[in-house]
Amino acid sequence: MTSSIYIDVDQLCIGMFIQLEVGWMNHPFPVNSFRIASVQQIATLRDLGLTRVRVILDKCDADVRRALATSEQKEVPSTVTESGGPVAAQPASADASLPEAMRLALLAEQNRRLLECDRRFAQATREYVSIERTVRELPAHACAQAQKLVAECVCGLLAQDEVAIRLLSEGAGERAALHPVNVMVASLLLGKALGLQSTALQELGMAALLHDVGKITLPPKYRHPLPTMTPAERAQYEGHVRASVALARSMGLPDAAVIAIAQHHEMADGSGFPKRLSGSELGRVSQMLALVNHYDRLCNPVREADALTPHEALALIFARRKACFDEMVLAAFVRMMGVYPPGSVVQLANDRYALVVSVNSSRPLRPKVIVHDPQVPKEKALILDLEAEPELSIRRSLKPGQLPREALDYLSPRKKICYFFERAVSLEAVQGQEEATQ
Repeated sequence: MTSSIYIDVDQLCIGMFIQLEVGWMNHPFPVNSFRIASVQQIATLRDLGLTRVRVILDKCDADVRRALATSEQKEVPSTVTESGGPVAAQPASADASLPEAMRLALLAEQNRRLLECDRRFAQATREYVSIERTVRELPAHACAQAQKLVAECVCGLLAQDEVAIRLLSEGAGERAALHPVNVMVASLLLGKALGLQSTALQELGMAALLHDVGKITLPPKYRHPLPTMTPAERAQYEGHVRASVALARSMGLPDAAVIAIAQHHEMADGSGFPKRLSGSELGRVSQMLALVNHYDRLCNPVREADALTPHEALALIFARRKACFDEMVLAAFVRMMGVYPPGSVVQLANDRYALVVSVNSSRPLRPKVIVHDPQVPKEKALILDLEAEPELSIRRSLKPGQLPREALDYLSPRKKICYFFERAVSLEAVQGQEEATQ
C-alpha cells in the first residue's frame, strides 16, 4: 500500500510527486497531480499561498523518496496499491462497515430525499406546461401560476443556510418543460450565491422560468437552433426572444424580468443576439440567466449525441468561452457547481468509478458520489460524501462511454441532466439523527 505525507511548501523540490487539493480555477497547472520537474513550478506553487502540499511517496523519484523516508513528516495512508489498482480488501467507503440496521435507515433516508426532489421538480414541470397552455388566452392567470411556483422555490432556498444541488432520477419531470425549470432552479441557486434578496430572486426566477415561453408561437422546426439552418430559418428561431418579451409584457412581469428575457441570449463580448449587446449594456440578472441557459444547453442539447457531461460543459465555458460571460457571475457559478457538478462521471483516487449526485453549493470541492461497488447491489448503494473521506479524491472526469460496461450499467449516467435543491446534510448528521431515535 502506498502512502502520502504533507510537507511545508518551502520543502518542495524537483522529483516530488504532488497532489494539489485545490480547485482547478485556483492554480495554473493542467492537472492536480504531477511530478515537479523545474524550479519554475516550485516558484509557482509557492505563489499559490499554500502552507503545505500533499506528496505521494511511491510516485516520487527514488532519491527524494529515500530522503522523505527519514523525515518526521506524518504519513497518510492511501487506498491505492503500488500497481495503481484498488486494494482488494478495501471497502469502497467507510459506510461498508456500518451495522445493517443503520445502513438500511440511511438508505431509506437517502431514497426519501431523492424522491422528494424528483416530486418537487416533476410538479414544477407540470405547472410550467399548464402556464404554456394558458398564457396567450389568460396571461394574468399564467402569471399568477408562475409567481406562485417561483415564490415557493425562493422561500425554500432562503430558508436554508446551506443547500445541496441534487442530480435527479432519469426521466424526472415533463420532457417539454425540463429546460425552463432547470434554468429556473440553477438561476435561483446562482442568485442566492451572489447575495440576491427575495424580490430580486423572484424577478430572476420569473425571467428564468419564462425566458423561452415565446417558442410556443413558433413552428416546432424553428424552436431549436440547428447547424443546418438557413439564415432565414435562423432568423425565425431568434425571433423567439421577441415573442417571449411580448408574452412577458402581456403577463405584467416586472421590468427587470422582461429585460432579462430580452437579453438571455446576449453575451458579454457582443457575440450574442438579437441586439449584440455587450458588457455594461447587460444587466446582472440578464448575465446570470444567459450563463445558466448556455450551460444547460451544453448538457442537454437537442441532439443527445452532442451532449457534454456537466464537468465538460463547465470546463468548456471556463476555458474557451470565458469572454462571453461576466467574470464575477462565471466565478460564482463555478464555485457553486464545483469542478465536478452533479451528473459528472469520475474516477476516484482508488481507481473506482463514480457518479457525482450532489454538491453542497457552499462547499463544492468535495461532492457526494455513488461509487461502483460490485459487492453492493446498485439499489442498495449508499451515497459517499467525499468531504468525510479526505484521502479519497477525484482523479479525473470521464465520458460515460469510457466506463466499463458493468460500471456503466451500475451508475446509469443520466442522458438528461436535471437538478433540484435540497437542504445540505452530511452523512454524520443523518447517522446522528438515526442514533438519537434508537
